[in-house]
Amino acid sequence: MSDKAALPGNVEGQPDQRPIPDLAPEFRVVVHSGQRRGIRLEHGFWEALKAIAAQRKCTLGALVSEIAAAAGDGTNLSSALRVACLRYANLESSSLRRLASIETVRTILLACPAPAFALENSRKILTFNPPFQNLVRRQLPAGLNDDSRHELKLALDLNIPEILERLRLNGNLPVASGFVIGVGERRYRGLINTARAPVTGPELLMAFVVNG
Repeated sequence: MSDKAALPGNVEGQPDQRPIPDLAPEFRVVVHSGQRRGIRLEHGFWEALKAIAAQRKCTLGALVSEIAAAAGDGTNLSSALRVACLRYANLESSSLRRLASIETVRTILLACPAPAFALENSRKILTFNPPFQNLVRRQLPAGLNDDSRHELKLALDLNIPEILERLRLNGNLPVASGFVIGVGERRYRGLINTARAPVTGPELLMAFVVNG
């Protein structure tokens, strides 16, 4: 009995045995400066190498030659290429983590001339820009003073999970919602455009006041 016959696929109660495309080995010949190299790598690594080459605006052959030269003679070229792909992925991940942070959100809010703030799923205002601070102080005197800031209340016409779902369904185009902020007996009603904040942790919303 062959191995293939002994491993039936799609059997009820058993995991799918079909190979994952990125794991499938592929043999390719790459050429650079007249030098030909025959290399066997998994499909996923070939795709990563193509992405690296496209980013560097060089050919796949030139990239392989560069990695081979850096690895030195006697090094397994396939292993060197896999490690190069891993390093590239780690650098990309590190860059994205730096961009997808609350610091980036604060920078976006500071760059906005309109009142704007970021809030958590609990409707807690996480950070805000100076125009929003001025709006609150103008409409709700002492609303952001140290003694009363913790009393600032926020209500939205749409709840945050509903806003997040609408953002998901409409391709992350901004979603409008009415809002009310208040301190004590004072209230201010306005309109905000909301967008998903570029963070990797818990979902945050950026809110931009339309009529502030």
